[in-house]
Amino acid sequence: MEGQEPRVMSTQEAIKLAEQAGLDLVEIAAQADPPVCKIVDYQKFLYERKKKEKETKAKASKQVLKEIRFGPNTDEHDFNFKVKHAIHFLEEGAKVKAYVHFRGRAIAYKSRGEIILLKFAQALEEYGKVEMLPKLEGNRMFLHLAPLPNKKPKPVVKPAEEKAAEKAEKPDTTNEA
Repeated sequence: MEGQEPRVMSTQEAIKLAEQAGLDLVEIAAQADPPVCKIVDYQKFLYERKKKEKETKAKASKQVLKEIRFGPNTDEHDFNFKVKHAIHFLEEGAKVKAYVHFRGRAIAYKSRGEIILLKFAQALEEYGKVEMLPKLEGNRMFLHLAPLPNKKPKPVVKPAEEKAAEKAEKPDTTNEA
């Protein structure tokens, strides 16, 4: 009943009140002592509860997982290129799953793969934390990184806007005679 102060009463008394109002007696907290009930329209109660659940689900951020693949013989330039991509992913708030894919007899060089992944983790230590150290599963060795919690997603700036901002900051140094 709207506007009434909550009070303790018997179950029969609560059911009578609900019937008189033409509503339902709905148990809210069964574990409480005494159990908490409300006199409401049950269909409306279900609708509002579903609506709240949907809202909280929409507010929950979905975690994106980006994958970066290495080979056991990945070159320094390729490695640096992939590190830059991983930095970008971590700054956006996505998790990064890096793996070394061993093909054929390359599985004999497991140590190379582990070195690459540890070097990758070390290069990204200021952008993300290691969730899972290198682990071999089948013909792949995995490493999982998560963005640091205090880092906020960086806004994406277009290169043309960056150049315009740099020109605005630099004073004109041409000689005027």
